[in-house]
Amino acid sequence: MPPARLGDRRVVIIGGSSGIGFAVAVAALADGAQVVIGSSRQTHVEAALAKLGKGASGAVADVRQEASIEAFFDKVGAFDHLVFTAGDWGGGLAPSSVATLDLAAAAEGLNVRFWGALMAIKHAQGRISEKGSITLTDGVRAHRPSKGSALSTAFGGAIEHLVVGLAVDLAPVRVNAVCPGIVLTQVWDSVPEERLRKMTERFPLPRPGDPAEIAEAYTYLMRAGYTTGQVLIVDGGLMLV
Repeated sequence: MPPARLGDRRVVIIGGSSGIGFAVAVAALADGAQVVIGSSRQTHVEAALAKLGKGASGAVADVRQEASIEAFFDKVGAFDHLVFTAGDWGGGLAPSSVATLDLAAAAEGLNVRFWGALMAIKHAQGRISEKGSITLTDGVRAHRPSKGSALSTAFGGAIEHLVVGLAVDLAPVRVNAVCPGIVLTQVWDSVPEERLRKMTERFPLPRPGDPAEIAEAYTYLMRAGYTTGQVLIVDGGLMLV
């Protein structure tokens, strides 16, 4: 039996005001879902909702502040699927040797990408349908580290191990993750096109991904009722070269 459409399901997306999260919101709405987005700034929420239109709502959800996350889920109430795409490109994630690592900045990065995800799951407990799901986000660097990327590699690996543990701990709620490669979100806006071309020319699919393409992985994991504890890599074939 093919995966069901999202229909009238409620999908909550933390990080849904931009990038991959916004693309997931667009895809979920197109599949018939009701969407609630969360972002750290009210202005970002309002701008995204103006683009998303009918079927979407949202509120501030600052994953650095537990009170903010608790208040967000109190407003949301019962729902079916949680997607977490929030990410902080600061927090010590720039390439760096261990010898020069700013540990305080590194801890801040972990606050968003790991503790923020766990905080959202903590306060979503009791509100997610037993037939629902949680989908987290890491990155392909967890599998393909580069020089100076030990910290971001570890962060990605931590998310993937969290998925495995939570898939057992929270069953029958399903828990999975999407692991994107190079995707043309706003974070790449300052990178010259020629550099992006060189970064991807060896891939079997020699280009960066579009957020809408990555969003398909999230909608699949929301619909796929017999899939849990998995990491879905969407990288244009980077892992093959």
